[in-house]
Order: sequence, then structure tokens, then C-alpha cells
Amino acid sequence: MTIQAVIDFAAGAVGGTACVLSGQPFDTTKVKMQTFPNAYRGFIHCFTSTWRQVGIRGLYKGTTPALIANISENAVLFLSYGRCQDVVRFVCGMDKGSSLSDIQKATSGSMASIFSAMAICPTELVKCRLQAMHEMEASGKVASGQRSTVWTVVKTVLKNNGPLGFYQGLSSTIVREIPGYFCFFGAYELCRSKFAQYFGTDKENIGILPLMFSGGFGGACLWIVVYPMDCVKSRIQVHSLAGRQEGFRKTLIGVIRTGGFSALYSGLTPTLIRTFPANGALFLAYEFSRKFMMEKVGG
Repeated sequence: MTIQAVIDFAAGAVGGTACVLSGQPFDTTKVKMQTFPNAYRGFIHCFTSTWRQVGIRGLYKGTTPALIANISENAVLFLSYGRCQDVVRFVCGMDKGSSLSDIQKATSGSMASIFSAMAICPTELVKCRLQAMHEMEASGKVASGQRSTVWTVVKTVLKNNGPLGFYQGLSSTIVREIPGYFCFFGAYELCRSKFAQYFGTDKENIGILPLMFSGGFGGACLWIVVYPMDCVKSRIQVHSLAGRQEGFRKTLIGVIRTGGFSALYSGLTPTLIRTFPANGALFLAYEFSRKFMMEKVGG
């Protein structure tokens, strides 16, 4: 692995950590609303109910697997992103190191998401189950009384489904990631380009707030496009805990049949609220840590 690849990997890990710590309560609310849409009247009701029932710890339920998930996902994503940019340059007949257009970078991000999906699926399954465990117990779909931890969820998956059980929802994760990260990187780079034009500078020197806004804008575009697929993925991963092994198509039809098309967007509000601080922090941490490490290596 080259020095550049190591830097991309490490910067992605730093960005993933910042993303989780700034947005976890909103992510918990999103998962609860996706998997039990009839239990809550909206974002505020879900957020306050969780606060009253289990306190602030409930809002940060699943933080450990979320950290593992986001560190691994973003480390692999940004490592692959750099390598996929090289592939795009090769396919387009460009010299190595030459600048790519915003669309070409979006394509690179979309390709890189296939590799990050393999990294995030197991840890995201554990995270979603922890986040929705209270509702699963209250609905009688799983036995209550046992303290749910990362380790108990891992043991349950291994006991019931074996190692491949961690990849329940993989197909819906990949279906979500490919178009999602095209929009994610495309919107991020386009927004940075517009800020650079406005300020009369290059994209690397637009400032902290425009950089964070660009990251949040990229995240918002991602979620608006892929949210229904993410909803199906969360349903598969959470309800498989009760022995329901339905695939992507059957789960999608089931969601529409029981809750209508609007059920596919249940929990979108906390997701969009979360995306600006979380993805702003992600790109801010990524860009600055990457720049810092590049200067150290270059120096």
C-alpha cells in the first residue's frame, strides 16, 4: 500500500469518527422511525419518547458499532475513492495526477461505494438492532429482560445464522450505496466548485463553513435519493432478529402494502437534520487531516 493510500485510509477513519459523534442521536431516531413507523407521530415524538424511556444513553445506543461501521466504511470508501479516481483517469485516457471533473469524481465515488458496502454491512446490522431493540421487545417480537450489548447481538447472529448472518441486507446496502455516493461526491464537489467561483479561489481554500455546508449538501442529496432503499435495508436487518428472512423485493412490497409509499420515507426528517452537522464534520475532518498528513509526509 502506497503512502497516499495510507493517508486516504487514515483521513477517512478520522472523518468517520467525527461523523458518528456529531450525528448519532439523529441516526438512532431515524432507525426507530424506519422500523416502527406506526409507533411514533414524528421526529420530535420519537426523539422525546426515547429520551424519556431510556435517557440520553438511548439516543447514543449503538454508538460503538456505529463508530466501527463509520470508521471502517469511510476508511475503505476514501481509500477506494482515490484508487477509483485512478481507474477513471485510465479509462478516460488521462495522465496520472490530472484533475478530474465533478462528474468524474462522482463516478469514482459511486465505484468506491461497492467496496465500502462490504465493510459497513455487518456493523450496521448490529447498530440497527441495538437502536431498535426497545421497540422489538415492546412489540413482543423478541424476548425482553436481557441486557442488549454489542456482544450479545453478535452472539445471537452467529448462533442463529452463522458468519453470513452479518450480511443480511447486503444487496439493499449495495443498491443504496451506488447511486447514493454518486450524488454524495457529485453534490459535494459541485458545491465546492460553486463556492470557489464565488470567492474567486480554488476548491481547497474556500474556508471551513463553505466546506462543511458542501459536505452537508452532499449528504442531503444522498439521502433524498436513497432513503427508500435504506428504509428497506433497516427493516431487513432489524426484523430478521425475530426470524423473518424476507429479501429486498418482499420487504419493499410489504412496507408499501402496510404503510403506503410514505412509510418508505419515515424518519427522513431526522436524517436531513443530521446530515449537515454529521457530513459537514466528516468532510472537515477528512480534508484537514488529509492535508495535515500530506504536509508532514511532504515535509
